[in-house]
Amino acid sequence: MGHGHHHGHSHGHAHAHGHGHSHGHGHAHAAPPERWDRAFAIGIGLNLAYLIVEAGAGLIYGSVALLADAGHNLSDVLGLAIAWGGAALARTPPSKRFTYGLKGSTILAALANALLLLVALGAIATEAVERFSAAPRVPGLSVAAVAAGGIAVNAITAWLFARGRKGDVNIRGAFLHMLSDALVSAGVVVAGVIIWATGAAWIDPLVSLVIAGLIFWQTWGLLRETVEMSLAAVPRGIDYDGVRTALSDLPGVSEVHDLHIWPMSTTEPGLTAHLCVPAGHPGDAFLHEIQDMLHHRFGIGHATIQVETGAHACELADERRV
Repeated sequence: MGHGHHHGHSHGHAHAHGHGHSHGHGHAHAAPPERWDRAFAIGIGLNLAYLIVEAGAGLIYGSVALLADAGHNLSDVLGLAIAWGGAALARTPPSKRFTYGLKGSTILAALANALLLLVALGAIATEAVERFSAAPRVPGLSVAAVAAGGIAVNAITAWLFARGRKGDVNIRGAFLHMLSDALVSAGVVVAGVIIWATGAAWIDPLVSLVIAGLIFWQTWGLLRETVEMSLAAVPRGIDYDGVRTALSDLPGVSEVHDLHIWPMSTTEPGLTAHLCVPAGHPGDAFLHEIQDMLHHRFGIGHATIQVETGAHACELADERRV
């Protein structure tokens, strides 16, 4: 994660209860998040066009697998729109009301994406179960041909987001959405060929259930991670104990407490900590070094450090208190 500049300042306060300490604030500002507008626009356009074709074919041929795939494609279009909206809102500058801007919109978008996938899953599975009792005959090769177009559309869209999937949960949500739909389309192609070869109409709803299982498997991890982020959990890529140890090992630091690490957005973690430095405030250069260390070792670009001398017990030294 890149960053633009640091600024640090320290100032001392004497609180009403006589507890004197200094605050050191340093912020390493990350570079503006990468803009994915072009990828979102292309992905939404491709999927909308294919969705119309596939839904029409599903109705004409009476294929629940095609309709299931089209339904999932609709959720993809909505999911891409939600992810795009989250990414756009995240660029909103800070205000007196939203002092971090709207960076957290990307977390909400990723969570909405996961929930949307689960809704689509439920609709596909319900329809497939109902079709088992009276599976209509479908033209297998025609179904396979239509679904083959879906593999191309969704694979291209997934590729547009592939390089961002590891560093941004919001982009990963969009990527998973498209990748899962490419797998769904591949499954429908296989079903169409088998139906054409064997005449077994029950293959169509069976493939729909397999598709639902794949979607669930992919979505569960995304849902768990986005719920964790919504609850301000330590981002998965950051080792809490490693950060604590790195801060404790700094020269002059006798204790670290009130350490909090949370996701400000799907790409930017924030950190606050109290450092006990018995020898007194070590100066702004020390704060700059902390910022650089946290940024380069842990990818934390926004940190606020409070320096205390330990002359008086800090009310937040107890780890059970927040």
